[in-house]
Amino acid sequence: MDWKIELVPVPVTDVDRAKEFYVRVGFNADHDQRVSEGLRFVQLTPPGSACSICLGEGITDKTPGSQEIQVVVADADAAHKQLVEAGVECTEVDPQPWGRFVHFKDPDGNSWALQELPPR
Repeated sequence: MDWKIELVPVPVTDVDRAKEFYVRVGFNADHDQRVSEGLRFVQLTPPGSACSICLGEGITDKTPGSQEIQVVVADADAAHKQLVEAGVECTEVDPQPWGRFVHFKDPDGNSWALQELPPR
């Protein structure tokens, strides 16, 4: 039986600001629906990913800025360039024996690590 990660909640303080940030980075805005007065569900998917993030109102009790997510990219240099062109503050490419990394944070401080896997 396969277990596939579908959705990861990301805690934010300002839903519209966070949505704009992730769309600017290149995520697809899949859904944005107010389900009820206390529940707004926004789903965003990174390019090429089968797993999405969700943010909104009434989604999670986690503290904004406390989420850490790592994703795999084909090319750390291209990912770095894309982030810089989108106006996102990020680290330079950090080469490690287990991959090449670029790190950035969303406006609330949620941390992202983009990893280019080493050749196997």
